[in-house]
Amino acid sequence: MHFSHHPAIRSAHPELVAGAVFAHGIHRDVDAEPVVARFEDIARARLAAAGSESELPEIQAWRRAFQRMGLKPTQYRCASEQLLRRLRKECALPRIHPLIDVCNAISVAFATPVAVLDLAHIADWLQVRPADGSERYLSFGGEIEHPEPGEVTFVDAAGNAHARRWTHRQSGLSAVRDATAGVLIVAEALHPAAAAELPLLLAAVQDALSELWCKPEVVGVLTGESPQLHQPSF
Repeated sequence: MHFSHHPAIRSAHPELVAGAVFAHGIHRDVDAEPVVARFEDIARARLAAAGSESELPEIQAWRRAFQRMGLKPTQYRCASEQLLRRLRKECALPRIHPLIDVCNAISVAFATPVAVLDLAHIADWLQVRPADGSERYLSFGGEIEHPEPGEVTFVDAAGNAHARRWTHRQSGLSAVRDATAGVLIVAEALHPAAAAELPLLLAAVQDALSELWCKPEVVGVLTGESPQLHQPSF
């Protein structure tokens, strides 16, 4: 198993800084609330200072990227912007699964999309790349969709699309559930300070995993020179 970005993505978005984590030993039987609350408090403070999530440089960078992809940024928002809007309007994020709750809280604290995918439902490898239109995307409602040709998505070896419009919406196929034990966590940033800040986000994920579950097997930043992160064999 390995995770990467297609060269076309890095060519179109040279400012991209990405990181990934492979971890096992995930389960629901943990109290993640103190960790979640800590990062939600950071996000609330940032929102209070900025006035709106749209003023944060991380969100502005994703809006520019969506515009370059031909998407209306107020119609299709990256996942972290959607979460920040919900936090601002409802004062708290929904509780879904301890790992999702932790990663959502870290996502809003850093204003950066963080995807969590169940490794058991990814075929062989996963790559962020433009779709050719044949990929199959399973919505959370159970419908099969096909990303439009050229749409950025997460694709595995079996042609499954694990996202729509890059960081806008994840697939139901690889969503974390009660039976999830192994995960791939992906964070992607485009703002000017991303090179310095994304490693801090990855460290926060690693610390949370180590505190609540177990130390992850692999944590790494992906670059044009080192575009793949490999999971160890089990």
